[in-house]
Amino acid sequence: MNYIKHLNGVLHQFSKDTRLNPTHISLYIALFQFWNYNRFPNEFYINREEIMKFSKIGSNTTYHRCIKELSHWRYILYSPSHNPFKGSKVKLFNFSTSDKQAVYLDSTINGQALVSYININKHTINFIKLEAIAKEKLILDFFKKENYPELEAKKFFNHYQGIGWKVGGKAKMVDWQATARSWMLKAEEMNLSVRAQSRTKNENNLPLNQNQDNLHTNQNKNYDEPL
Repeated sequence: MNYIKHLNGVLHQFSKDTRLNPTHISLYIALFQFWNYNRFPNEFYINREEIMKFSKIGSNTTYHRCIKELSHWRYILYSPSHNPFKGSKVKLFNFSTSDKQAVYLDSTINGQALVSYININKHTINFIKLEAIAKEKLILDFFKKENYPELEAKKFFNHYQGIGWKVGGKAKMVDWQATARSWMLKAEEMNLSVRAQSRTKNENNLPLNQNQDNLHTNQNKNYDEPL
């Protein structure tokens, strides 16, 4: 975990997100510091009093509102605990960048900060509830990653957007990535079938050889031989 790249990435995102106020940022920095103390695990437990003291938040109401908003806006994943002997669980998404891929999207869509679906467990994003433009972006990126043309991605998006993201027009789609892979396989099968039909048609339409004796008759037949 490169914490310098992570901080650069998340601070860059903060600068563009007009929903944030200083309390959100102070709370996030406090969570980051405790993440650092725990050596950047995938998830870690927090104590509300310690986080409030570090972030200089004096109100329980403000604390709960801000941490829930950070979770809703996909800066963190907050799992509250109602057990007084067990702290709440927090996951900080990785905003660091590399030469290959930035793990956060450098934009907001309809006021919502987006994090790359590749770096979040797919169960933390309700794909069906995303806005259409966000769905299309995810699908285009996914088809590109699978080396499939953009046109095929748009066909997939337009088809399922038109039928309400239901498989067979009835059942609600559960795993859109698996459905997209099935779409790719079917598209490949259809392309192979079209090529085979075209090849057969071309073979059937070959011109006849004018010099060919299609009856295979022998012009030097000996009529003295019995039939």
